[in-house]
Amino acid sequence: QVQLVESGGGLVQAGGSLRLSCVASGRIFSINVWGWFRQAPGKERELVARIDAGGGTTYAESVKGRFAISRDKSMKAVYLQMNNLKPEDTGVYSCKTVVLGRDFWGQGTQVTVSS
Repeated sequence: QVQLVESGGGLVQAGGSLRLSCVASGRIFSINVWGWFRQAPGKERELVARIDAGGGTTYAESVKGRFAISRDKSMKAVYLQMNNLKPEDTGVYSCKTVVLGRDFWGQGTQVTVSS
């Protein structure tokens, strides 16, 4: 079974930075895409950033210019560098990947940005 382990969340003041990590382990033969999602209190989970095997990236409009997604060449780890954090970035951040057509999610890591 594939397991995703996240780290890097925490409490930070507005304008600060955090770097999230997500590492996959288990029976992994092919990963084509990674995504970072977040869910704020009372809101639906939204896609924050995505990266594919070729290094192509997409970002939510709200984080463009502030967040950067990256990956290991193996595609077994993904990172999210978050700069100039804002209170509205607060939420639970989760990584997701697809292995052999099946979705896998991390447990999520809390990011709290104070004003």
